[in-house]
Amino acid sequence: MQTRRPWLRRASVTAVSAAALVAMAAPAEAANPARASTAVTAASAAADVDYATWQKDCQAVMDQALPYLKQRIAAPKPGEKQAVVLDIDNTALETDFGFSYPQPANKPVLEAARYAQERGVAVFFVTARPGIIYSFTEYNLKQTGYRVSGLYVRGFVDLFKNVADYKTAQRADIEKKGYTIIANIGNSATDLSGGHAERTFKLPDYDGQLS
Repeated sequence: MQTRRPWLRRASVTAVSAAALVAMAAPAEAANPARASTAVTAASAAADVDYATWQKDCQAVMDQALPYLKQRIAAPKPGEKQAVVLDIDNTALETDFGFSYPQPANKPVLEAARYAQERGVAVFFVTARPGIIYSFTEYNLKQTGYRVSGLYVRGFVDLFKNVADYKTAQRADIEKKGYTIIANIGNSATDLSGGHAERTFKLPDYDGQLS
């Protein structure tokens, strides 16, 4: 994991700006005040992760997820509305590698999402990002090819809640709307714990190096 994308070596002011975006986007660990001081180092931590390796590892996970989705979507239960839930940072989007706006889509995940969307499956996004950047996040997702059936961001009160519990509650809310969550995809344990999904698929975060 030595080779880095050339633009990861940009001037320090760019790195600081990217770090600020990651911090504002509130990665899962940001719910822990003890880690608040480390949030601004997210961009530099990501620089230690090789982009090509990350993409290869993401593809390996989605190579398991996509065949499952194809099989499950082809065999719906009577009357069910199927849904897929995606985390955003370093799951749906290349947050720690996409130093631009809109941030690029994570291609292996986008491929699976498009397959589901084209077959009538709803795609919901459950993120720890704060509500203040809801519109920017929704615009980013749509610009990169996702159809947003619903976007769950944290309100003010949610910022003080455990992130895993918050995300579990949002999936429960999706189920209350009549959906069966056939897959939940994220890169952190807080994205996937708590149930309310038939299958979970974990993308790499390299022991927390990626938000």
